[in-house]
Amino acid sequence: MPARGIRGFVFPVRHISGKVVVVMRLIGHLETEEAARTVSDFLYVEGIESQVERDASDGWALWILAEDQIERASGVLRSYRQNPNDLPFKAKATQAAKLRQQREKADAAYAKKIKPRAEVLRSLATAGFGPLTVTLIGISLAVFALQSLNRRWEFLLALTDLTGGLQAVLRGQIWRLVTPIFLHFGLLHIFFNMLWLRDLGAMIEGRLGALRLGALVLGIALVSNLAQYLVNHYSLAGGEIFGGMSGVVYGLLGYIWMRGRYDPGSGLFLHPYTVVMMLVWAVVCLTGMMGSIANTVHFAGLAVGMAWGYFSSLRYR
Repeated sequence: MPARGIRGFVFPVRHISGKVVVVMRLIGHLETEEAARTVSDFLYVEGIESQVERDASDGWALWILAEDQIERASGVLRSYRQNPNDLPFKAKATQAAKLRQQREKADAAYAKKIKPRAEVLRSLATAGFGPLTVTLIGISLAVFALQSLNRRWEFLLALTDLTGGLQAVLRGQIWRLVTPIFLHFGLLHIFFNMLWLRDLGAMIEGRLGALRLGALVLGIALVSNLAQYLVNHYSLAGGEIFGGMSGVVYGLLGYIWMRGRYDPGSGLFLHPYTVVMMLVWAVVCLTGMMGSIANTVHFAGLAVGMAWGYFSSLRYR
């Protein structure tokens, strides 16, 4: 099998900060600072990070960090409003100061020790990397290393590519609809794809969690790879290999673009210039100036991501 392929490539210009910008979501207001601090302390003991801010018009605002904890935190706030003098509630809230002191001591001791693997992954997340983002990048780099070490990497293609048709998929090898995202054809190809995956993937994972990012990657990869296969199958390029993370990258771009536009409170945001440059790059790839490019994965991935982001935002309107 020829060691050539249609590259899924992305434009190298980046306009996303290396750090994940966290935007909290407001769950409600309380009239006094004491009440707001009590609820915030209770939430802290319950493992829910929150923040209290003065709101000149409505009193004291309570903000929640993690989106998947909003419903639970809102329930706590409702319970407090119904019975603000609940002694067990206040008693538990007073544990927050002690827990914060214990956490500070643990952090100080922790800094002097070698961190176990799980803690390393958590520290990566705070620096802008999430465990799933790191894993996807690691797999891509490992596969690329295997390709580079063995120029005749038919064994790898036999496990991952779709050029043999859908017969293998119909026989149960459904992973072939996803695994082409780990194939890359050159240093620039994998370098820029991994840069964008690092930024976009880390933003989604840091704000919405690894499960949401994993679902997005699988869904976008499946649809975009299948679309590219069908286009190849019914064109003159039917026998060529295709691969790359750019279909997923364009899908994540589309998701963040729509989610940030229609649900600003999600904490996901792209500068308009970034979106324009990525769309321009996709059009440039269509011209053939950049060589043989898997254009279908770009546009199919973008369409899936935009639709997913738009419909995900409806529940917050």
